[in-house]
Amino acid sequence: MLLSELAQKELIQVEDGIRYGILGDTDLIFNTTTGEIIGFEIKKKFGRFSFKGRQEQSEEFIPWKEIVLIGEHRILFTKATTMHEAGFDD
Repeated sequence: MLLSELAQKELIQVEDGIRYGILGDTDLIFNTTTGEIIGFEIKKKFGRFSFKGRQEQSEEFIPWKEIVLIGEHRILFTKATTMHEAGFDD
């Protein structure tokens, strides 16, 4: 399967049925040494603006190990965590 085909698939959390959008709207996190996919970073925008004039964002992370099924139109996963919980602090 090509990465361009994966990018068009919708991300859905299995337990709650929450839709997280399209995989192509996420950032791919991978190990630069091995090329192994670690997971996907999702940036959810909130409607309010911070004092710097930017929309506030919440960063969530879907670890590759949490992916249950890659179907024809959707990718199902068990749970997402925050980037902080996943150990990706700036």
